[in-house]
Amino acid sequence: MTLDIVHDLQSVYRKLVDSTSRPGLISDLRKEAALVEEEDQKGCSASVLLIALTLFDQEVSFKVFSPQADSVSKTINQLTYAKPTEANNADFLLILRDAEKGCFEEAIISAKAGTLKNPHSSAFIIVEVESVTSGEALLLKGPGIHTTELVHLDVNENWVEGRQEKNKEYPLGIDLIFIDQHHQLIALPRTTQITRNRVMD
Repeated sequence: MTLDIVHDLQSVYRKLVDSTSRPGLISDLRKEAALVEEEDQKGCSASVLLIALTLFDQEVSFKVFSPQADSVSKTINQLTYAKPTEANNADFLLILRDAEKGCFEEAIISAKAGTLKNPHSSAFIIVEVESVTSGEALLLKGPGIHTTELVHLDVNENWVEGRQEKNKEYPLGIDLIFIDQHHQLIALPRTTQITRNRVMD
């Protein structure tokens, strides 16, 4: 792996923070993803592996949704020492592009929402999607957004209502990262309000 574990992962971390603090901001990981060699991926995309290398350590647990879950979990464990576990215990849930339809909705239902005493014990869901620049139009409001922000996500799941239900008792809830096949990502923290931007005929 030609990735510089300190310099390049710091760059990934800054981009994740930027997108989380400014919901709707698209961050580009193509430069860093190009440094992840194919033999290191083992069924996992370069961008998901970058996020895992940046955020995971031996203190966290994760769950992979994919037909290749065993192989991907082994790779992530070997690289980060994070521990695979069941969805309802996981700190991070990874919905890979080849996951069966319904896995994202299942992950939202299963994910830890935290507690009033420790809301940060909730789960982060990382979702691979076709595109974060095309697809369904969503209108965002909330902290980090001046008025409203229009984004597009190509997600083949009915997830918006499930997320809304999961996040209804703030500060409890889940945070989302969407990353597409071009290594571009959007983060949607629990504080962001989402409405479908349907065009009226």
